Amino acid sequence: MSIKVSDLGEKELIRYIIANSKDITPDDTAVTQFDSTNLISTCDMLIQSRHFPANMSFFNMGFKAVTVNVSDLAAMGAKPIGFLLAIAMPKDLEVDSFKEIVKGVLEACYFYSIPLIGGDTNEASEIIISGTALGVCDNPLMKDTYNKGDLIAVTGNIGLAALGFELDTLDNVYVNKSLKPIARIREGQMLKDLASSATDITDGLASELYEIKKDNFGFMIYEELLGISDEYKEISDRLGLDYLDLMLHVGEDFELLFTISRDNLEKLSIDYMVIGEVTDSDVVELTLENGFVERIKNKGYEHYVSE
Repeated sequence: MSIKVSDLGEKELIRYIIANSKDITPDDTAVTQFDSTNLISTCDMLIQSRHFPANMSFFNMGFKAVTVNVSDLAAMGAKPIGFLLAIAMPKDLEVDSFKEIVKGVLEACYFYSIPLIGGDTNEASEIIISGTALGVCDNPLMKDTYNKGDLIAVTGNIGLAALGFELDTLDNVYVNKSLKPIARIREGQMLKDLASSATDITDGLASELYEIKKDNFGFMIYEELLGISDEYKEISDRLGLDYLDLMLHVGEDFELLFTISRDNLEKLSIDYMVIGEVTDSDVVELTLENGFVERIKNKGYEHYVSE
């Protein structure tokens, strides 16, 4: 019986591509030496039925297409220099809807100070937006250059978008986060010279921790440091959802997950939350509020996986 891509999943397919290309770095972006600095480049494709909630406006579709790419630049500490937009759409899409998408793209480019410099259009059965973001950085942050004893931190609350995807009500912090996430580009540039490693949280905290884990190192996360409000727990319970599952395994927060030494933490001038520490346990663990310790499962949002 032949193996299908759904049997492997997105991350395993990416690992195959990296293993068969000597020029690809296994990080958030490509890093290419360019003059006296590094060109940082990344691309991300969004498909309407997979990445855009039903209640997302066309404007926010365009805005998100820029955000997901700029977020990768942020994780490297790069300064944005250009954005390329490729968009495919049904031939019966209303022109006003197309204009709203483009308006969202342009507004995001203005917000992140990244000029739209080119792109392409094509026809498809649904809206597909593929962006390519370019940046520069002398000393880019990598995913796995942390040390034992480093603290693990995030640039903001996580799990908000995960809960927002489950809610029908409009105009609350959870839904707003799910419909219009913001990339932490300013924070990434300020972390560049202080953090020991960084990545952005797209597929869930657990998935990202396993993505950056290297042999003989582990992570201990503390539930009491995750900033989970009583309201968050109550809404999750009312919906019949496990609040820790939302917090750890869904993603779409686009906050930066970074490691940093205790000395450098005192030099940070951005908002952050310390949520754990790097250990030598070789496992990814969570200390619950009641003091019990449990392993964090390696799961998160992933394309191609059979449901």
